[in-house]
Amino acid sequence: MKDKEKLRERFLRDALPRRLGGLAATFGRISSSARKSNDPSIVSNLLDEAKHLIEWTAAETSPETAAELVQMQTMISLWQRTWSEASQNPKQRVLLSVQAKNWSDKAVDFSGLT
Repeated sequence: MKDKEKLRERFLRDALPRRLGGLAATFGRISSSARKSNDPSIVSNLLDEAKHLIEWTAAETSPETAAELVQMQTMISLWQRTWSEASQNPKQRVLLSVQAKNWSDKAVDFSGLT
């Protein structure tokens, strides 16, 4: 991830609901890119970004929300490890796309921005 520290500083300036909304948007980009992008590094970079956004946010949420975010982060790490191979399989691409959409919906719910 480029300029991780700059992203972190900018991200942490926002209120918690807005940060969770930003996380939801990142998940949305993962969902879209997993289906459409021919460059596996795009999805890999977005997965890395989501993992960091969770790291910077989870501690400020309720224990229940934090637990779900950490579970998402674990799944993201697993996807990252296998994405170079999984990206070659259309079914795996759809699976990540659907999962990321579900994560996005949950992050929006956590944010209260709906």
